[in-house]
Amino acid sequence: QVQLVESGGGLVQAGGSLRLSCAASGRTFSTYIMGWFRQAPGKEREFVAAINWSGDTTYYDSSVKGQFTISRDNAKNTVYLQMNSLKPEDSAVYYCSAGLSCVRSGSGSSTCSPAAGFNTWGQGTQVTVSS
Repeated sequence: QVQLVESGGGLVQAGGSLRLSCAASGRTFSTYIMGWFRQAPGKEREFVAAINWSGDTTYYDSSVKGQFTISRDNAKNTVYLQMNSLKPEDSAVYYCSAGLSCVRSGSGSSTCSPAAGFNTWGQGTQVTVSS
């Protein structure tokens, strides 16, 4: 079982940057694909970015590709999401998740969702981007 705790959210002006962190505890953290999702009010939770266990393969939704960067430090059991050039539409609660399965589309975008037997989420961290 993996426990996840997100941090780093806050209020930022449009064009600004934030770095989110997801600290994991529990066994076999380093073997999981880890990722970030977000949920805005009245909308479904959507995939943002994910990274494989070694950190050499990343997956992004097309809406954030080139704007967000995901990374991980297995020695610290932490996954990061660097968010640049933030826009008001990036405002949401951001959730970290472990044990993902990812698929690349032909357009260069990707989508990830919890793999069979996994449903591990953090409590979320609020990101608010003002215009």
